[in-house]
Amino acid sequence: MQIRIRLSNSSHKSMLERLHQAYAAGQIRLVKRIHALLALVEGHSVAEVAAQLHLGEQTVRDYVQAFIGKGVDSLHYQKPSGCPAKLTKSQRKELQQLISAGPEAAGYPSGCWTAIMLQDLILSRFGVAYHPHYVCALLAQLGFSFQKARFVSDHLDEQARCQWHAERWPEILRLAQEQQALLLFGDEASFAQWGSLAYTWALKGHQPTVKTSGKRKAYKVFGLIDYFSGRFFCKAQIGRFNSDSYETFLSEVLAQTKAPIILIQDGARYHTSRQMSDFFAAHADRLTKYQLPSYSPDFNPIEFLWKKIRKRATHLKFFADFAHLVEKVDEALQHFANMPSEIASLMGMYCASLGQAS
Repeated sequence: MQIRIRLSNSSHKSMLERLHQAYAAGQIRLVKRIHALLALVEGHSVAEVAAQLHLGEQTVRDYVQAFIGKGVDSLHYQKPSGCPAKLTKSQRKELQQLISAGPEAAGYPSGCWTAIMLQDLILSRFGVAYHPHYVCALLAQLGFSFQKARFVSDHLDEQARCQWHAERWPEILRLAQEQQALLLFGDEASFAQWGSLAYTWALKGHQPTVKTSGKRKAYKVFGLIDYFSGRFFCKAQIGRFNSDSYETFLSEVLAQTKAPIILIQDGARYHTSRQMSDFFAAHADRLTKYQLPSYSPDFNPIEFLWKKIRKRATHLKFFADFAHLVEKVDEALQHFANMPSEIASLMGMYCASLGQAS
């Protein structure tokens, strides 16, 4: 069914003001009601609006009829008397499962939940209206916490990741132990002159600021850490990462060591180039190379080290000139190179992420 509503500028402005008030007050039913009317104004059909907002089509028509009769004055609900209805034990368990499955599985166009979305989910699924503030308390009772999301590539090959977790990694670890080899995880990091941000303390309502030069120049570092001892090999440079610089770095590592080396690396182009294939073939007597699954930085423990180096060298710091950045990063690299036990402790975090004992 197609219903068209036309609004004057003043009416449209009044509806938006009422919408903002409804959001601020946590009145999810009123929020949905206003969104339904605005969608009809934009030309959407009753069926489309009902499907998008998880409403019945007759409910949408009732909204229209009330709006035609009273206009903007129809956009309110009386505060219910008494205590709000509570979710039963079984409903709480079902809600926990719905939240764990994610908003997309519940029909919402988002990768992560917000309090408003969860308020709508509870109302739509169980007919219980909670204020967003109580929704947060309810989530804590159900075992959820407010956390910062992280990106996960949509190119992940879960089969390859599972195979690495269950088969390849135990095989590599056993081989390294048998050969008494260095088991090196490798990666690269760039440290930008504009610094890096982190959480800090500040007065409420006053976001802390950090000066930045705004210059895009970066200090680049090749790194390798040994799984068993925590030994750290690194080489810093100003130029771009490429096969030539990577080959030079690995040649220096070979010259500094005598034991066999098992190298675990990601799929960067300069890691897998024809030049590097020839290099690995030429040093196959001492150097064995394994590739991590694609888009799997969580399988590389050196990522934990890069975070520690950034925290020590660049977080919340101002670098007026590039030399100052180089000095701070070099100091942090030297610090961890002299603290193999601290790097070795990162392996416990890595094994925990794999669900294994270190």
